[in-house]
Amino acid sequence: MDFLISGQHIEIYYLIGIGLIAGIFGGFFGVGGSFLVGPALFALGMPMNMVVGTDLAHIVGKSIVATKKHRALGNVDMKLAGIMIIGTVAGSEIGAQAVQYLKKSGRVDQVIGTVFIVVLVCISGFMTWESWKTLRMKGGHKTRAGKKDKSAFSHVAKWVQRIPLAPMLRLPVSGVPRISLWIVVLVSFVGGLFSGFLGGGAGYIRMPLLVYLLGIPTHVAVGTDLFEVMISASYGTLTHAVKGNVDIMVALVMHTGAAIGAQIGAMGTQYFTGPKIRLAFVPLPLIGAVLIAYRLLSGQPLK
Repeated sequence: MDFLISGQHIEIYYLIGIGLIAGIFGGFFGVGGSFLVGPALFALGMPMNMVVGTDLAHIVGKSIVATKKHRALGNVDMKLAGIMIIGTVAGSEIGAQAVQYLKKSGRVDQVIGTVFIVVLVCISGFMTWESWKTLRMKGGHKTRAGKKDKSAFSHVAKWVQRIPLAPMLRLPVSGVPRISLWIVVLVSFVGGLFSGFLGGGAGYIRMPLLVYLLGIPTHVAVGTDLFEVMISASYGTLTHAVKGNVDIMVALVMHTGAAIGAQIGAMGTQYFTGPKIRLAFVPLPLIGAVLIAYRLLSGQPLK
């Protein structure tokens, strides 16, 4: 099928399949799936600026479905999510402006592609180390759902929670007795920045930060991050659409599969403990990195 806005010819079944897979992973890991969707679209030959905007548009509908499901399961800390909106929106706009600058300079594919690869490989490497080390530990605290959630990196979160930078917050749903408002806003800003610059909801950045830096239980981090994905993707879609970086037809076709996959993934989180969810996430960013590297090195679309 020919998509006139982006000037691409892509088979519909391929786009539906990408959306379905990304929806399952997004609902399960609390991320928008851009670590796979973005690289997959780029590998097919779509310009990186169009990849970023279209990926954001596709994620909006899916994240709404997944967030609703996680809210029903008690996995969304609405107080935390509401505060994070401030940093998320600000970061998204700055990231989108950076993409526009690179688009005008003609270096958008090389710069964003390289940053994407570095980010995905680093995340995968860190989560491999942390999850494996955590699974070898004994004990751990129980979440509200009764599942044990522990982390070998928990001492860092405890240190962050003790930073006396007023005003301080209490997050009972997440089990956090006190934490600085500014640290929460900073985490959301970083997530929004990556969302606007690399596309998607940047849950692959925000979800690890919620778990390892703020000390949010994995199941709550998944649901809360999906709420932020919904916000960052909605704002990002709007600002990128104004800049001509969104092929809405590609996004709608992918959403057909994503809406179904998101519900399947959200249900799956109830059957796994936090460390196992994080360990299962590890190989996925590497797949995205390989797809981007192929396109950058070969210069040819994967068709």
